[in-house]
Amino acid sequence: MSRITVLENDPIVGIQLANLRDLRTTPEHFRHHARRLGSMLALRAVADLPGATGEVTTPLGTAPAVGPGRTIVAVPVLRAGLGLLSGVHDVLPTALVGMIGLERDAQTLQARRYYFKVPPLDGAWVLVLEPMLATGGSASDAVRALDAEGAEQVIVLAVVATPQGVERVLGDNPAVRIVTAAIDPGLDEQAYIVPGLGDFGDRLFGTPH
Repeated sequence: MSRITVLENDPIVGIQLANLRDLRTTPEHFRHHARRLGSMLALRAVADLPGATGEVTTPLGTAPAVGPGRTIVAVPVLRAGLGLLSGVHDVLPTALVGMIGLERDAQTLQARRYYFKVPPLDGAWVLVLEPMLATGGSASDAVRALDAEGAEQVIVLAVVATPQGVERVLGDNPAVRIVTAAIDPGLDEQAYIVPGLGDFGDRLFGTPH
């Protein structure tokens, strides 16, 4: 799989993204579309995940079964990443969950880590849930922290990214991959993605802008 996968030509992804971008979308419906898009991003991210074979017992005998051959860990970047987590679990119900808290300094625009708790990551495939890949600073910090814990593969799942953010993450982390629904042209003076969809966390939880 390429290090960057953009789902811009998928019409079902496009439906979810259009609703997330629409300023008229209420928090209730925003959460609904974020969940659906989280599932779609996760499915593409693990398309080449190694499998493990086994068998299950049916009412009439046994049947072969295939499941994940690696531990999967979803790590939302708080708080916005929580909007994708339920969608990831819809398609990867056995995924473990870690959390990383990063906040952006309003003056320097640099990420500061204030929380980090993950399960054992040795040999795991880790999905970093970072809906808005803007400058790439937060995602890059998260990837470095997860690599240090022994993850085999780290994949960043983003709703919208920018060329700057993609370049930063891929440049800082040679083995990381990115799956995103769209790449927008760039950032405004406050480092918000344009046209983007606004503040993902605020729209997800209905907090004031």
